[in-house]
Amino acid sequence: MRAPDLERYLHDHIPLARAMQVTVCRLDAAGVTLGAPLAANINHHATVFGGSASAVAILAGWSLTHVRLAEAGIPNRLVIQRNTMHYERPIAGEFAAVAYPPDTEAWGFFVRTLLRKGRARLGVVCELEYQGATAGRLDADYVAMRINDR
Repeated sequence: MRAPDLERYLHDHIPLARAMQVTVCRLDAAGVTLGAPLAANINHHATVFGGSASAVAILAGWSLTHVRLAEAGIPNRLVIQRNTMHYERPIAGEFAAVAYPPDTEAWGFFVRTLLRKGRARLGVVCELEYQGATAGRLDADYVAMRINDR
């Protein structure tokens, strides 16, 4: 999948992504980076609303897992199960959420479990970036349920 394809998918299937003006800045083996402007996500302090920052980070982690499962050819339903968001500093402009791929061992275990049991959980870490510095961190668990592809 290419970045424009993922962005179109997000805007077509997750209306909040379009409303928040989320863009796919990067999609490669090193992870997924989503960007969003301040104007569509602003709060009463003229900074990014915490819920918007969290939503973009959750969407980045979901996107990373979605793309990797699609590339593996595994039909699934993917949902977030739990998350913890840590805010380190205010964001007063355009920002990004970077989702880092899990290590090879964790990904392999996730895929094997999904194929064997039909359901698996994967931990994903995302960082919020603003002006070249970390502004927050998301620790999330996503659950994939295999869709019977026969």
